[in-house]
Amino acid sequence: MAIIHAEKLSRTFTVHEKQPGFLASVRSLIYRKKIIKQAVIEASFDIDEGEIVGLVGANGAGKTTLVKMLAGIVHPTAGTAEVLGHQPWKRSNELRRRIALIMGQKASLWWDLPAADCFLLLKEIYQIEDSDYSQRLDYLCQALGIGDELHVQIRRLSLGERMKMELISTLLHAPKVVFLDEPTIGLDLTAQRAIREFLLQYREDHKPAMILTSHYMDDIEELCERILLMQKGRIVFDGALEQVMETYSPNKILTAHFQSGVDPERLPTAETLPGQVLALDADHVRLQVPRDGVTSSAQQLLVSFPIADITIEEVEIGSVIEQIFRDGHVKDADR
Repeated sequence: MAIIHAEKLSRTFTVHEKQPGFLASVRSLIYRKKIIKQAVIEASFDIDEGEIVGLVGANGAGKTTLVKMLAGIVHPTAGTAEVLGHQPWKRSNELRRRIALIMGQKASLWWDLPAADCFLLLKEIYQIEDSDYSQRLDYLCQALGIGDELHVQIRRLSLGERMKMELISTLLHAPKVVFLDEPTIGLDLTAQRAIREFLLQYREDHKPAMILTSHYMDDIEELCERILLMQKGRIVFDGALEQVMETYSPNKILTAHFQSGVDPERLPTAETLPGQVLALDADHVRLQVPRDGVTSSAQQLLVSFPIADITIEEVEIGSVIEQIFRDGHVKDADR
């Protein structure tokens, strides 16, 4: 049985239309025109134990609204959902003790207190046994490389250190479901990498179900084997990350490096190369070739030109997903 199950989950908001101009603004004080906005439209999916599922979409696609419904913060307009067998918006204490939500743009810790004091307060809130608390805190601090920072005021920590403290506070009660909404936003590359490595280790050790939203495609590529693509409130793709590439990226990138000291006349020109030329100089050539023609293109290069080595790569997943949203349509995919 899936840990998270959503069936035609929808959420509609009523907002007031913004009217430009001074007179229109005055008029709107008396008469406001309402607009119905469908933030999430009939979302259906299951997530099992140990999965990290990436929730991907443009700004305003409905990702955060969907996460908030599953976390019990927002009540749906229609549809049903179960998290660990509970309806999340009923906010039962039994469920709240077993889930966690971290939002990269919102702090949950008390800025004037050191993290150690914040964790002691959370220990009492979640009624964690002393032995479990010490064991979990030691594990999380060691995994995240936290030491004396525990006794420093939250406000005095760097952004990366604060995010590590937020992760510890989120996982201290050993939740079975973790919602991660932009956990690496604003962090430098080193901090992002540390957070990703920790999440992979934590998933391996504890097997929670995780939903991750992120605009950093490195997060999605390194953490998620499966993604949900959201577009204008709808889940338009649910499948493996590799399936996205196979379905929406018909090409691969082929890079060939030439042997050193070769006569320039033996080097290829753009007209003699198989595929679309992305780069060409005296040292190498970089081509975009059809996925089903990679082998033949590589063979043609090796036979026709003085090649030292060849590498074959996928197109960047971020570029593929951007193209999907620019095209405005998604092909059907069977999981």
